[in-house]
Amino acid sequence: MADKNLILTLAKVIIAVAWVDGEISPEEISSLKDLIFRLATTSAEQGSPISGAEWARLEMYMESPVDEAERMRLVTALQASLQSETDRDVAITALENLIQADGAVSAAETEAAAAISQALAPVDLGGLGRLRQLVRQAVQTRTTAHAPNREDEFEEYVKNKVYYAVRQRLQQTGQSVELTETTLRKLSLAGGLMAKIAHADHDIMPAETERIIQVLQHNWGIDAAAAAVVTDVAAAEISKDLDYYRLTREFFNCTTETERKQFLTVLFAIAAADGQVQPEERESIRRIARSLHLRQSDFIQSTMN
Repeated sequence: MADKNLILTLAKVIIAVAWVDGEISPEEISSLKDLIFRLATTSAEQGSPISGAEWARLEMYMESPVDEAERMRLVTALQASLQSETDRDVAITALENLIQADGAVSAAETEAAAAISQALAPVDLGGLGRLRQLVRQAVQTRTTAHAPNREDEFEEYVKNKVYYAVRQRLQQTGQSVELTETTLRKLSLAGGLMAKIAHADHDIMPAETERIIQVLQHNWGIDAAAAAVVTDVAAAEISKDLDYYRLTREFFNCTTETERKQFLTVLFAIAAADGQVQPEERESIRRIARSLHLRQSDFIQSTMN
């Protein structure tokens, strides 16, 4: 049976192939998760189930496009993971299953999967051949050393997904912001919490979106385009059930008590942007206030501002 390292590396390659046409539909995401789950079952049967952190690393690849350089880095890692003919068969079969998974096969996906299968075919898995392969792998690793590797930012992804996603979006669009990383992290946390309030009634209205953009511009001095990116990313992440308890903990760690009290007023302004503060929004702000270790009197005062 294939070991867990092979399964995890193969799963990343499969996701990279799914991104080759530049997008992944919700149906493709479901198909990918199902395929990876079936692969992971093999690892679990050997007493080594995939952990939550390992699943989170896989989800990093599902959430934003994988370009050619990063895809080739993953393929190189997959070549190095092959230990037997069985491993190679598992990898090639998984690629074939991916192409058939959702019934909608793009030419780009077919071409990429075929190219990867061809790259795996000549790998010599015999004793001396394996040694030669490891030497070639060392050379290839140096060649791909500067290829993108989003897992270098895994800690950021876990602690502040909005900041991670904002960084990804800015890099993809070629935009830049005149802010320190510390400030960008803070405003990303703020954007996520504001989006949480706007989404409390399960729908973010245009007026709420516009108010969030205005607050980001006024409080952090970024331009409208950058504020729109943060707002758009925050809204998208919140709709994925983002862990706002982690957001509040990180926001608490990088703000003063005065800033946190002022932020409650901002949250009420977001809630009122569409005309009135809904009960769900008020209760969400109350929970955030508690998570930020603010007093009930601070909450009441913010409702009056």
